[in-house]
Amino acid sequence: MTPYEEALEALSSLITRRTRVGDVNLEERFNVLFEYVKMLDLEEAISNMKIIHVAGTKGKGSTCTFVESILRNCGFRTGLFTSPHLIDIRERFRLDGLEISEEKFLAYFWWCYDRLKEKTNDKVPMPPFFHFLALLAFKIFSAEQVDVSIMEVGLGGRYDATNVVRAPVVCGITSLGYDHMEILGNTLGEIAGEKAGIFKHRIPAFTVPQPDEAMLVLKEKASKLNVPLQVVNPIDAKLLNGSTLALEGEHQFTNAGLAVALCSMWLKITGHLQDTNLEQTQHTLPEPFIKGLATASLQGRAQIVPDQHINNEASSELVFFLDGAHSPESMEACARWFSLAIKGQDQTFFHQKLDNSKFSNEVAKMNMGETDHKGSTQILLFNCMSVRDPQLLLPQLMKTCADHGVYFRKALFVPALSMYHKVGSHALTPTDTNINLSWQLTLQRVWENLMQGNKGKIADSASEELNDMGMSANSFEHSAVFPSLPVAINWLRDRVRQNRSTRFQVLVTGSIHLVGDVLKLIKK
Repeated sequence: MTPYEEALEALSSLITRRTRVGDVNLEERFNVLFEYVKMLDLEEAISNMKIIHVAGTKGKGSTCTFVESILRNCGFRTGLFTSPHLIDIRERFRLDGLEISEEKFLAYFWWCYDRLKEKTNDKVPMPPFFHFLALLAFKIFSAEQVDVSIMEVGLGGRYDATNVVRAPVVCGITSLGYDHMEILGNTLGEIAGEKAGIFKHRIPAFTVPQPDEAMLVLKEKASKLNVPLQVVNPIDAKLLNGSTLALEGEHQFTNAGLAVALCSMWLKITGHLQDTNLEQTQHTLPEPFIKGLATASLQGRAQIVPDQHINNEASSELVFFLDGAHSPESMEACARWFSLAIKGQDQTFFHQKLDNSKFSNEVAKMNMGETDHKGSTQILLFNCMSVRDPQLLLPQLMKTCADHGVYFRKALFVPALSMYHKVGSHALTPTDTNINLSWQLTLQRVWENLMQGNKGKIADSASEELNDMGMSANSFEHSAVFPSLPVAINWLRDRVRQNRSTRFQVLVTGSIHLVGDVLKLIKK
Protein backbone atom coordinates (compact mmCIF):
# COMPACT_ATOMS: atom_id res chain seq x y z
CA MET A 1 0.00 0.00 0.00
CA THR A 2 1.14 3.53 -0.75
CA PRO A 3 1.24 5.96 2.22
CA TYR A 4 -1.85 7.65 0.75
CA GLU A 5 -3.76 4.36 0.60
CA GLU A 6 -2.76 3.67 4.20
CA ALA A 7 -4.29 6.98 5.26
CA LEU A 8 -7.50 6.21 3.33
CA GLU A 9 -7.65 2.81 4.98
CA ALA A 10 -7.40 4.46 8.43
CA LEU A 11 -10.05 7.01 7.40
CA SER A 12 -12.38 4.24 6.20
CA SER A 13 -12.23 2.70 9.67
CA LEU A 14 -14.17 5.75 10.93
CA ILE A 15 -17.17 5.12 8.67
CA THR A 16 -19.89 3.72 10.89
CA ARG A 17 -21.61 0.64 9.56
CA ARG A 18 -25.01 1.41 11.04
CA THR A 19 -27.60 3.37 9.10
CA ARG A 20 -27.35 7.12 9.19
CA VAL A 21 -30.03 7.49 11.89
CA GLY A 22 -31.82 5.29 14.35
CA ASP A 23 -29.63 4.61 17.34
CA VAL A 24 -27.67 7.83 16.99
CA ASN A 25 -28.43 10.69 19.34
CA LEU A 26 -27.41 13.64 17.17
CA GLU A 27 -27.22 16.12 20.01
CA GLU A 28 -24.98 13.91 22.14
CA ARG A 29 -22.77 13.17 19.18
CA PHE A 30 -22.54 16.88 18.39
CA ASN A 31 -21.55 17.81 21.94
CA VAL A 32 -18.65 15.35 21.89
CA LEU A 33 -17.18 17.40 19.02
CA PHE A 34 -16.07 20.04 21.50
CA GLU A 35 -14.01 17.38 23.29
CA TYR A 36 -12.26 16.54 20.02
CA VAL A 37 -11.61 20.24 19.37
CA LYS A 38 -9.87 20.39 22.80
CA MET A 39 -7.86 17.23 22.11
CA LEU A 40 -6.57 18.80 18.89
CA ASP A 41 -5.89 22.20 20.53
CA LEU A 42 -8.10 23.89 17.96
CA GLU A 43 -10.25 26.10 20.21
CA GLU A 44 -8.27 29.27 19.74
CA ALA A 45 -7.53 28.52 16.09
CA ILE A 46 -11.23 28.16 15.26
CA SER A 47 -12.20 31.31 17.17
CA ASN A 48 -9.62 33.30 15.18
CA MET A 49 -10.77 32.05 11.78
CA LYS A 50 -12.71 34.37 9.46
CA ILE A 51 -15.46 31.93 8.51
CA ILE A 52 -18.34 32.03 6.01
CA HIS A 53 -20.78 29.27 7.00
CA VAL A 54 -23.37 27.99 4.48
CA ALA A 55 -26.31 25.59 4.96
CA GLY A 56 -29.30 24.72 2.73
CA THR A 57 -30.88 21.92 0.74
CA LYS A 58 -29.84 22.86 -2.79
CA GLY A 59 -27.03 24.98 -4.12
CA LYS A 60 -24.74 24.88 -1.04
CA GLY A 61 -21.80 23.57 -3.04
CA SER A 62 -22.36 26.00 -5.91
CA THR A 63 -22.76 28.99 -3.57
CA CYS A 64 -19.59 28.08 -1.64
CA THR A 65 -17.71 27.60 -4.91
CA PHE A 66 -18.78 31.05 -6.14
CA VAL A 67 -17.82 32.62 -2.78
CA GLU A 68 -14.37 31.01 -2.83
CA SER A 69 -13.74 32.07 -6.42
CA ILE A 70 -14.82 35.69 -5.77
CA LEU A 71 -12.66 36.14 -2.66
CA ARG A 72 -9.68 34.43 -4.28
CA ASN A 73 -10.00 36.87 -7.20
CA CYS A 74 -10.14 39.71 -4.66
CA GLY A 75 -6.63 38.62 -3.62
CA PHE A 76 -7.35 36.60 -0.46
CA ARG A 77 -5.93 33.22 0.51
CA THR A 78 -8.94 30.90 0.63
CA GLY A 79 -9.85 27.60 2.28
CA LEU A 80 -12.94 25.75 1.05
CA PHE A 81 -14.47 22.71 2.76
CA THR A 82 -17.26 20.95 0.82
CA SER A 83 -18.84 17.52 0.54
CA PRO A 84 -19.16 14.93 -0.80
CA HIS A 85 -16.13 14.27 -2.98
CA LEU A 86 -16.53 12.71 -6.42
CA ILE A 87 -13.22 11.02 -7.12
CA ASP A 88 -10.71 11.82 -4.39
CA ILE A 89 -11.25 12.73 -0.73
CA ARG A 90 -8.82 15.66 -1.14
CA GLU A 91 -11.43 17.51 -3.25
CA ARG A 92 -13.16 18.36 0.04
CA PHE A 93 -10.23 20.54 1.15
CA ARG A 94 -9.30 23.31 -1.28
CA LEU A 95 -6.57 25.87 -0.72
CA ASP A 96 -6.64 28.84 -3.11
CA GLY A 97 -9.06 26.92 -5.32
CA LEU A 98 -6.94 23.77 -5.66
CA GLU A 99 -7.44 20.51 -3.83
CA ILE A 100 -4.87 20.01 -1.10
CA SER A 101 -1.69 18.22 -2.19
CA GLU A 102 -1.22 14.58 -1.19
CA GLU A 103 1.84 15.54 0.85
CA LYS A 104 0.03 18.17 2.93
CA PHE A 105 -3.04 16.00 3.29
CA LEU A 106 -0.96 13.16 4.73
CA ALA A 107 0.87 15.44 7.17
CA TYR A 108 -2.32 16.99 8.56
CA PHE A 109 -4.27 13.73 8.44
CA TRP A 110 -1.81 11.80 10.62
CA TRP A 111 -1.29 14.79 12.91
CA CYS A 112 -5.03 14.73 13.75
CA TYR A 113 -5.54 10.97 13.57
CA ASP A 114 -2.62 10.05 15.82
CA ARG A 115 -3.51 12.66 18.43
CA LEU A 116 -7.13 11.50 18.56
CA LYS A 117 -6.09 7.83 18.65
CA GLU A 118 -3.91 8.60 21.63
CA LYS A 119 -6.46 10.69 23.57
CA THR A 120 -9.77 8.95 22.86
CA ASN A 121 -11.06 6.05 24.97
CA ASP A 122 -14.12 3.89 25.50
CA LYS A 123 -16.06 6.84 26.90
CA VAL A 124 -15.06 9.20 24.08
CA PRO A 125 -14.32 6.96 21.08
CA MET A 126 -12.78 8.04 17.75
CA PRO A 127 -15.00 10.56 15.90
CA PRO A 128 -17.16 9.29 13.04
CA PHE A 129 -16.05 9.91 9.44
CA PHE A 130 -17.62 13.30 8.68
CA HIS A 131 -16.82 14.71 12.12
CA PHE A 132 -13.19 13.79 11.59
CA LEU A 133 -13.16 15.46 8.16
CA ALA A 134 -14.60 18.71 9.55
CA LEU A 135 -11.99 18.73 12.35
CA LEU A 136 -9.30 18.07 9.75
CA ALA A 137 -10.56 21.02 7.68
CA PHE A 138 -10.28 23.35 10.68
CA LYS A 139 -6.74 22.08 11.32
CA ILE A 140 -5.69 22.51 7.67
CA PHE A 141 -7.14 26.00 7.27
CA SER A 142 -5.71 27.31 10.55
CA ALA A 143 -2.26 25.81 9.93
CA GLU A 144 -2.23 27.13 6.35
CA GLN A 145 -3.24 30.57 7.66
CA VAL A 146 -5.95 31.21 5.09
CA ASP A 147 -7.63 34.64 5.14
CA VAL A 148 -11.10 33.18 4.78
CA SER A 149 -12.56 29.70 5.46
CA ILE A 150 -15.71 28.80 3.56
CA MET A 151 -17.44 25.93 5.35
CA GLU A 152 -20.27 24.02 3.67
CA VAL A 153 -22.58 22.22 6.09
CA GLY A 154 -22.65 18.45 5.51
CA LEU A 155 -26.21 17.74 6.61
CA GLY A 156 -28.80 19.92 8.33
CA GLY A 157 -27.07 22.63 10.35
CA ARG A 158 -27.80 22.58 14.07
CA TYR A 159 -25.95 19.31 14.77
CA ASP A 160 -23.62 19.36 11.79
CA ALA A 161 -19.92 18.96 12.58
CA THR A 162 -19.10 22.32 10.96
CA ASN A 163 -21.33 24.01 13.53
CA VAL A 164 -18.66 23.91 16.24
CA VAL A 165 -17.94 27.38 14.85
CA ARG A 166 -19.10 29.81 17.50
CA ALA A 167 -18.56 33.12 15.72
CA PRO A 168 -18.52 33.03 11.93
CA VAL A 169 -18.25 36.36 10.10
CA VAL A 170 -21.46 35.74 8.12
CA CYS A 171 -23.92 32.87 7.48
CA GLY A 172 -25.87 31.90 4.37
CA ILE A 173 -28.86 29.64 3.78
CA THR A 174 -29.45 28.46 0.22
CA SER A 175 -32.75 27.20 -1.26
CA LEU A 176 -34.64 24.86 1.05
CA GLY A 177 -36.54 21.77 -0.06
CA TYR A 178 -37.30 18.21 0.93
CA ASP A 179 -34.24 16.04 1.53
CA HIS A 180 -32.90 13.86 4.37
CA MET A 181 -36.36 13.96 5.96
CA GLU A 182 -35.48 10.85 7.96
CA ILE A 183 -33.09 13.09 9.91
CA LEU A 184 -34.28 16.67 9.52
CA GLY A 185 -38.08 16.37 9.75
CA ASN A 186 -41.02 16.00 7.37
CA THR A 187 -42.12 19.59 6.88
CA LEU A 188 -40.30 22.52 5.32
CA GLY A 189 -40.69 24.31 8.65
CA GLU A 190 -38.87 21.56 10.53
CA ILE A 191 -36.15 21.40 7.88
CA ALA A 192 -35.74 25.22 7.99
CA GLY A 193 -35.43 25.01 11.78
CA GLU A 194 -32.50 22.58 11.49
CA LYS A 195 -30.74 24.72 8.86
CA ALA A 196 -31.26 27.88 10.93
CA GLY A 197 -29.28 26.09 13.65
CA ILE A 198 -26.18 27.73 12.14
CA PHE A 199 -27.45 31.23 13.08
CA LYS A 200 -25.38 32.80 15.86
CA HIS A 201 -26.26 35.71 18.16
CA ARG A 202 -26.10 39.01 16.21
CA ILE A 203 -24.06 37.48 13.34
CA PRO A 204 -25.49 38.70 10.00
CA ALA A 205 -27.13 36.12 7.74
CA PHE A 206 -28.48 36.01 4.21
CA THR A 207 -30.92 33.72 2.47
CA VAL A 208 -32.65 33.49 -0.91
CA PRO A 209 -36.41 33.63 -1.60
CA GLN A 210 -37.97 30.59 0.15
CA PRO A 211 -41.41 28.96 0.38
CA ASP A 212 -43.50 30.84 3.01
CA GLU A 213 -43.44 27.98 5.51
CA ALA A 214 -39.64 27.89 5.48
CA MET A 215 -39.16 31.67 5.45
CA LEU A 216 -41.42 32.08 8.47
CA VAL A 217 -39.24 29.73 10.54
CA LEU A 218 -35.97 31.32 9.35
CA LYS A 219 -37.22 34.79 10.33
CA GLU A 220 -38.47 33.53 13.69
CA LYS A 221 -35.14 31.86 14.54
CA ALA A 222 -33.25 34.96 13.35
CA SER A 223 -35.25 37.34 15.52
CA LYS A 224 -34.74 35.17 18.63
CA LEU A 225 -30.98 35.51 18.18
CA ASN A 226 -31.03 39.16 17.04
CA VAL A 227 -29.65 38.01 13.69
CA PRO A 228 -29.99 40.64 10.95
CA LEU A 229 -31.39 38.34 8.22
CA GLN A 230 -31.64 39.66 4.68
CA VAL A 231 -33.28 38.02 1.66
CA VAL A 232 -31.22 38.30 -1.52
CA ASN A 233 -32.73 38.14 -4.99
CA PRO A 234 -31.15 36.27 -7.91
CA ILE A 235 -28.35 38.26 -9.53
CA ASP A 236 -29.25 40.39 -12.53
CA ALA A 237 -27.26 39.16 -15.56
CA LYS A 238 -26.61 42.81 -16.53
CA LEU A 239 -24.36 43.21 -13.48
CA LEU A 240 -21.94 40.70 -15.06
CA ASN A 241 -21.02 43.20 -17.76
CA GLY A 242 -21.23 40.70 -20.62
CA SER A 243 -19.67 37.74 -18.77
CA THR A 244 -21.63 34.56 -18.04
CA LEU A 245 -21.81 32.50 -14.85
CA ALA A 246 -19.33 29.62 -14.88
CA LEU A 247 -21.90 27.19 -13.47
CA GLU A 248 -24.77 26.28 -15.79
CA GLY A 249 -28.48 26.56 -15.18
CA GLU A 250 -31.05 29.21 -14.33
CA HIS A 251 -30.91 28.36 -10.59
CA GLN A 252 -27.25 29.45 -10.46
CA PHE A 253 -28.36 33.11 -10.63
CA THR A 254 -29.95 32.54 -7.22
CA ASN A 255 -26.75 30.98 -5.83
CA ALA A 256 -24.62 33.74 -7.37
CA GLY A 257 -26.82 36.45 -5.78
CA LEU A 258 -26.32 34.86 -2.37
CA ALA A 259 -22.57 34.46 -2.93
CA VAL A 260 -22.19 38.15 -3.83
CA ALA A 261 -24.07 39.20 -0.67
CA LEU A 262 -21.96 36.89 1.55
CA CYS A 263 -18.70 38.17 0.04
CA SER A 264 -19.70 41.84 0.30
CA MET A 265 -20.63 41.41 3.96
CA TRP A 266 -17.43 39.48 4.69
CA LEU A 267 -15.35 42.25 3.08
CA LYS A 268 -17.25 44.92 5.01
CA ILE A 269 -16.93 43.23 8.42
CA THR A 270 -13.26 42.32 7.96
CA GLY A 271 -12.52 45.90 6.89
CA HIS A 272 -11.61 45.30 3.26
CA LEU A 273 -14.49 47.00 1.48
CA GLN A 274 -12.42 50.15 0.95
CA ASP A 275 -9.98 48.29 -1.33
CA THR A 276 -9.84 50.29 -4.54
CA ASN A 277 -10.59 47.45 -6.96
CA LEU A 278 -13.84 46.60 -5.17
CA GLU A 279 -15.77 49.69 -6.17
CA GLN A 280 -19.21 48.68 -7.38
CA THR A 281 -20.99 50.94 -9.84
CA GLN A 282 -24.74 50.84 -10.11
CA HIS A 283 -24.52 48.92 -13.35
CA THR A 284 -21.85 46.30 -12.82
CA LEU A 285 -20.24 44.30 -10.04
CA PRO A 286 -16.60 44.92 -9.10
CA GLU A 287 -14.22 43.29 -11.58
CA PRO A 288 -12.91 40.56 -9.17
CA PHE A 289 -16.53 39.59 -8.41
CA ILE A 290 -17.32 39.19 -12.12
CA LYS A 291 -14.14 37.22 -12.69
CA GLY A 292 -14.91 34.99 -9.69
CA LEU A 293 -18.43 34.22 -10.89
CA ALA A 294 -17.24 33.62 -14.47
CA THR A 295 -14.42 31.20 -13.60
CA ALA A 296 -15.73 29.14 -10.64
CA SER A 297 -15.67 25.40 -11.28
CA LEU A 298 -17.50 22.54 -9.59
CA GLN A 299 -17.33 18.92 -10.68
CA GLY A 300 -20.50 16.91 -11.04
CA ARG A 301 -22.92 19.82 -11.30
CA ALA A 302 -24.13 20.48 -14.84
CA GLN A 303 -20.89 19.03 -16.17
CA ILE A 304 -20.34 17.80 -19.74
CA VAL A 305 -17.71 15.15 -20.40
CA PRO A 306 -17.20 13.45 -23.77
CA ASP A 307 -16.15 9.82 -23.39
CA GLN A 308 -12.45 9.92 -24.30
CA HIS A 309 -12.39 6.16 -24.67
CA ILE A 310 -14.92 5.89 -27.48
CA ASN A 311 -14.45 9.28 -29.11
CA ASN A 312 -10.87 8.42 -29.96
CA GLU A 313 -11.90 5.42 -32.02
CA ALA A 314 -15.32 6.20 -33.46
CA SER A 315 -16.58 9.00 -35.59
CA SER A 316 -19.75 9.20 -33.56
CA GLU A 317 -19.83 10.55 -30.06
CA LEU A 318 -20.76 9.44 -26.61
CA VAL A 319 -21.19 12.47 -24.37
CA PHE A 320 -22.07 12.32 -20.67
CA PHE A 321 -24.11 15.10 -19.06
CA LEU A 322 -23.56 14.79 -15.31
CA ASP A 323 -25.54 16.38 -12.53
CA GLY A 324 -25.77 15.14 -8.93
CA ALA A 325 -29.43 16.23 -8.50
CA HIS A 326 -31.25 14.12 -5.90
CA SER A 327 -34.25 16.16 -4.71
CA PRO A 328 -37.43 16.95 -6.72
CA GLU A 329 -36.49 20.62 -7.07
CA SER A 330 -32.93 20.00 -8.20
CA MET A 331 -34.20 17.25 -10.54
CA GLU A 332 -36.33 19.84 -12.31
CA ALA A 333 -33.37 22.24 -12.62
CA CYS A 334 -31.22 19.37 -13.93
CA ALA A 335 -33.82 18.36 -16.54
CA ARG A 336 -34.10 21.97 -17.71
CA TRP A 337 -30.33 22.30 -18.02
CA PHE A 338 -30.00 18.99 -19.94
CA SER A 339 -32.82 19.84 -22.34
CA LEU A 340 -31.33 23.22 -23.22
CA ALA A 341 -27.79 21.86 -23.35
CA ILE A 342 -28.51 19.13 -25.90
CA LYS A 343 -30.50 21.45 -28.09
CA GLY A 344 -27.54 23.79 -28.22
CA GLN A 345 -30.06 26.61 -27.79
CA ASP A 346 -27.50 28.44 -25.78
CA GLN A 347 -24.64 28.54 -28.26
CA THR A 348 -22.15 29.75 -25.66
CA PHE A 349 -22.92 26.62 -23.70
CA PHE A 350 -20.49 24.37 -25.50
CA HIS A 351 -17.62 26.76 -25.12
CA GLN A 352 -17.71 25.78 -21.49
CA LYS A 353 -14.39 24.41 -20.31
CA LEU A 354 -14.79 20.86 -21.49
CA ASP A 355 -12.63 18.37 -19.68
CA ASN A 356 -10.41 17.84 -22.65
CA SER A 357 -9.60 20.79 -24.87
CA LYS A 358 -9.09 18.50 -27.85
CA PHE A 359 -12.81 17.80 -27.69
CA SER A 360 -14.03 21.28 -26.99
CA ASN A 361 -13.60 22.35 -30.62
CA GLU A 362 -15.20 19.16 -31.84
CA VAL A 363 -18.15 19.53 -29.52
CA ALA A 364 -18.50 23.22 -30.32
CA LYS A 365 -18.49 22.32 -34.03
CA MET A 366 -20.98 19.52 -33.66
CA ASN A 367 -23.31 21.88 -31.86
CA MET A 368 -22.96 24.70 -34.30
CA GLY A 369 -24.70 22.52 -36.82
CA GLU A 370 -21.62 21.62 -38.86
CA THR A 371 -22.25 17.93 -38.34
CA ASP A 372 -25.96 18.21 -37.83
CA HIS A 373 -26.82 15.45 -40.24
CA LYS A 374 -26.18 13.22 -37.26
CA GLY A 375 -29.19 12.00 -35.28
CA SER A 376 -29.00 12.09 -31.51
CA THR A 377 -30.38 9.71 -28.93
CA GLN A 378 -30.95 10.61 -25.30
CA ILE A 379 -30.34 7.98 -22.63
CA LEU A 380 -30.87 8.23 -18.89
CA LEU A 381 -28.38 6.58 -16.51
CA PHE A 382 -29.90 6.67 -13.04
CA ASN A 383 -29.59 5.51 -9.46
CA CYS A 384 -30.67 7.05 -6.17
CA MET A 385 -30.36 6.08 -2.53
CA SER A 386 -33.25 4.04 -1.19
CA VAL A 387 -34.15 6.81 1.31
CA ARG A 388 -35.17 8.96 -1.66
CA ASP A 389 -38.59 8.68 -3.32
CA PRO A 390 -38.37 7.79 -7.02
CA GLN A 391 -42.11 8.57 -7.34
CA LEU A 392 -41.13 12.20 -6.74
CA LEU A 393 -37.84 12.27 -8.67
CA LEU A 394 -38.52 10.38 -11.92
CA PRO A 395 -41.86 12.00 -12.92
CA GLN A 396 -40.33 15.45 -12.33
CA LEU A 397 -37.39 14.56 -14.58
CA MET A 398 -39.54 13.02 -17.31
CA LYS A 399 -42.12 15.82 -17.29
CA THR A 400 -39.61 18.68 -17.38
CA CYS A 401 -37.71 17.05 -20.26
CA ALA A 402 -40.96 16.36 -22.13
CA ASP A 403 -42.00 20.01 -21.69
CA HIS A 404 -38.83 20.85 -23.63
CA GLY A 405 -39.51 18.19 -26.26
CA VAL A 406 -36.84 15.81 -24.95
CA TYR A 407 -37.65 12.10 -24.57
CA PHE A 408 -35.33 9.35 -23.35
CA ARG A 409 -34.97 6.42 -25.70
CA LYS A 410 -33.86 4.19 -22.86
CA ALA A 411 -33.40 4.48 -19.09
CA LEU A 412 -30.60 2.43 -17.53
CA PHE A 413 -30.65 1.64 -13.80
CA VAL A 414 -27.47 0.56 -12.02
CA PRO A 415 -26.49 -0.26 -8.43
CA ALA A 416 -24.00 1.92 -6.55
CA LEU A 417 -20.40 1.11 -7.38
CA SER A 418 -18.65 2.85 -4.49
CA MET A 419 -18.80 1.01 -1.23
CA TYR A 420 -20.13 3.32 1.44
CA HIS A 421 -17.71 1.98 4.02
CA LYS A 422 -14.57 2.69 1.98
CA VAL A 423 -12.86 5.72 0.48
CA GLY A 424 -10.21 5.72 -2.22
CA SER A 425 -9.82 4.07 -5.60
CA HIS A 426 -9.88 0.62 -4.05
CA ALA A 427 -13.43 1.42 -2.98
CA LEU A 428 -14.67 0.52 -6.46
CA THR A 429 -16.10 -2.93 -5.96
CA PRO A 430 -15.31 -5.74 -8.37
CA THR A 431 -18.28 -6.90 -10.41
CA ASP A 432 -20.11 -9.02 -7.91
CA THR A 433 -22.28 -11.71 -9.47
CA ASN A 434 -24.77 -12.03 -6.63
CA ILE A 435 -25.40 -8.32 -6.20
CA ASN A 436 -28.87 -7.35 -4.97
CA LEU A 437 -30.74 -5.43 -7.69
CA SER A 438 -34.15 -5.21 -6.00
CA TRP A 439 -33.94 -1.40 -5.60
CA GLN A 440 -32.93 -0.92 -9.25
CA LEU A 441 -35.86 -3.12 -10.31
CA THR A 442 -38.14 -0.90 -8.22
CA LEU A 443 -36.77 2.20 -10.00
CA GLN A 444 -37.32 0.45 -13.35
CA ARG A 445 -40.96 -0.33 -12.47
CA VAL A 446 -41.59 3.33 -11.62
CA TRP A 447 -40.10 4.35 -14.98
CA GLU A 448 -42.01 1.76 -17.03
CA ASN A 449 -45.29 2.81 -15.38
CA LEU A 450 -44.57 6.44 -16.25
CA MET A 451 -43.83 5.43 -19.84
CA GLN A 452 -47.12 3.51 -20.08
CA GLY A 453 -48.93 6.59 -18.83
CA ASN A 454 -47.24 8.80 -21.41
CA LYS A 455 -47.59 6.45 -24.38
CA GLY A 456 -49.09 8.96 -26.75
CA LYS A 457 -46.39 11.56 -26.25
CA ILE A 458 -43.27 9.42 -26.40
CA ALA A 459 -41.01 9.67 -29.41
CA ASP A 460 -41.01 6.59 -31.65
CA SER A 461 -40.47 3.60 -29.40
CA ALA A 462 -36.99 2.31 -28.72
CA SER A 463 -35.21 1.59 -31.95
CA GLU A 464 -34.37 -2.01 -32.79
CA GLU A 465 -30.63 -1.72 -32.26
CA LEU A 466 -31.19 -0.39 -28.76
CA ASN A 467 -33.45 -3.29 -27.94
CA ASP A 468 -30.68 -5.74 -28.53
CA MET A 469 -29.56 -5.30 -24.97
CA GLY A 470 -27.33 -8.28 -24.74
CA MET A 471 -29.19 -9.09 -21.54
CA SER A 472 -32.34 -10.94 -20.72
CA ALA A 473 -34.78 -10.70 -17.84
CA ASN A 474 -34.25 -7.12 -16.73
CA SER A 475 -34.68 -5.51 -20.13
CA PHE A 476 -37.90 -3.81 -21.17
CA GLU A 477 -38.76 -1.71 -24.17
CA HIS A 478 -37.92 1.57 -22.47
CA SER A 479 -35.47 0.54 -19.77
CA ALA A 480 -32.92 -1.92 -18.48
CA VAL A 481 -31.32 -2.83 -15.18
CA PHE A 482 -27.60 -3.58 -15.33
CA PRO A 483 -25.75 -5.60 -12.68
CA SER A 484 -23.01 -2.96 -12.47
CA LEU A 485 -21.98 0.44 -13.77
CA PRO A 486 -18.98 -0.82 -15.84
CA VAL A 487 -21.33 -3.22 -17.67
CA ALA A 488 -23.69 -0.32 -18.46
CA ILE A 489 -20.84 1.89 -19.72
CA ASN A 490 -19.54 -0.92 -21.92
CA TRP A 491 -23.04 -1.47 -23.30
CA LEU A 492 -23.23 2.23 -24.21
CA ARG A 493 -19.83 2.10 -25.91
CA ASP A 494 -20.91 -0.94 -27.93
CA ARG A 495 -24.08 0.85 -29.03
CA VAL A 496 -21.99 3.80 -30.23
CA ARG A 497 -19.73 1.51 -32.24
CA GLN A 498 -22.75 -0.14 -33.85
CA ASN A 499 -24.57 3.12 -34.61
CA ARG A 500 -22.04 5.27 -36.38
CA SER A 501 -24.69 7.74 -37.48
CA THR A 502 -26.04 8.45 -34.00
CA ARG A 503 -24.78 10.75 -31.28
CA PHE A 504 -25.51 9.41 -27.78
CA GLN A 505 -26.26 11.96 -25.09
CA VAL A 506 -26.37 10.34 -21.66
CA LEU A 507 -27.82 12.16 -18.67
CA VAL A 508 -26.29 10.81 -15.44
CA THR A 509 -28.25 11.89 -12.37
CA GLY A 510 -30.07 10.89 -9.15
CA SER A 511 -26.99 10.55 -6.97
CA ILE A 512 -23.75 12.45 -6.55
CA HIS A 513 -22.09 9.08 -5.85
CA LEU A 514 -23.21 7.78 -9.26
CA VAL A 515 -21.80 10.90 -10.92
CA GLY A 516 -18.45 10.40 -9.16
CA ASP A 517 -18.34 6.73 -10.14
CA VAL A 518 -19.06 7.54 -13.80
CA LEU A 519 -16.32 10.19 -13.78
CA LYS A 520 -13.86 7.67 -12.31
CA LEU A 521 -14.67 5.17 -15.05
CA ILE A 522 -14.69 7.46 -18.08
CA LYS A 523 -11.59 9.39 -17.07
CA LYS A 524 -9.51 6.28 -16.46
